[in-house]
Amino acid sequence: MEQAALKVSSLAKSYNGRRVLDDVDFEVKRGELVAFLGANGSGKSTTLKCVAGLAEPDAGRIELEGAQLSEFSGRQLQLARSKAAMVFQKIHLVPRRTALDNVCAGALARVNSLASVSPLFFSRELREEAMGCLERVGMADRALDRVGRLSGGQQQRVAVARALCQRASVLLADEPVSALDPNAAEHVMELLAELAHNENLAVAAVLHQPDLALRHADRAIGLMHGRITFDGPVASLNQNVLDTLYSPERNAA
Repeated sequence: MEQAALKVSSLAKSYNGRRVLDDVDFEVKRGELVAFLGANGSGKSTTLKCVAGLAEPDAGRIELEGAQLSEFSGRQLQLARSKAAMVFQKIHLVPRRTALDNVCAGALARVNSLASVSPLFFSRELREEAMGCLERVGMADRALDRVGRLSGGQQQRVAVARALCQRASVLLADEPVSALDPNAAEHVMELLAELAHNENLAVAAVLHQPDLALRHADRAIGLMHGRITFDGPVASLNQNVLDTLYSPERNAA
C-alpha cells in the first residue's frame, strides 16, 4: 500500500481554553487534491497551520513522507518540514521584487545563508530551477516583472511556483482563492489539481466554496467544532452533508 505523504493522528489544539481541534486524523496521498470544508471556526486553517509549523499542537502526531516531526529539532526539523510548502490567502510575496526573485526565495531552507541576505547571491542553478517552476505554473513570461504589478491570480500562481521551488511533496493551500475573482479562482484550482494529478503532489486545500471542491478536488474532509465529520470522495458530498457542515446553529462558537 502506498505510504501517505501526509499523515495526521490524534491532533489536538486549543486557544485560550477553547478546543479548536479535537482528535483529528487524516491522510493525504501523492496524486490527490483534498479539500477541507466547514464553517468559520471549524478548525480547517488551524489544521494546516499545525502541519506547517505555524501553530504548535497540544497533542498528536504529524508525519511527512514517513518522518514523524516530533522526533526532530533545529535544522533537522526545518528540513523535515520543508517537505510541506504553504500557500496563503493573503499572498506573502515581496511586491518590489521580481516574480523570479520571489520564487527563488522558496529555496532558502536548503541553500547557502548568503542567498537569504540578497537576491544577488542566488546562484545560476537556482535561478534556472525557479524559471522552471514559473514555467510549470504558466508564468515564465512574467518572470522579470515586479510582483506588485501582477494581478491577484498571477500573484497566487507565483506563490505556488515559490512553493514548488521548495521541492515539497505536500502543498498546503489555506484559502488560496478566497480573495480572487471567480475566473482567477477557477484557474488557480485547475493548477492545484494539475499539480496533484500530473506531478504527483499531495495537495491539501482549505476552501470556503464547496462548488470548487466538487469541480476540482478528489476528496473532501469536513470539520465541525474541530472534529472531522466527513471524509470521502467529493461525489459523496450531498446537500445533507453540506447543510450539516455549514449550519450556523451547529457551528456556533
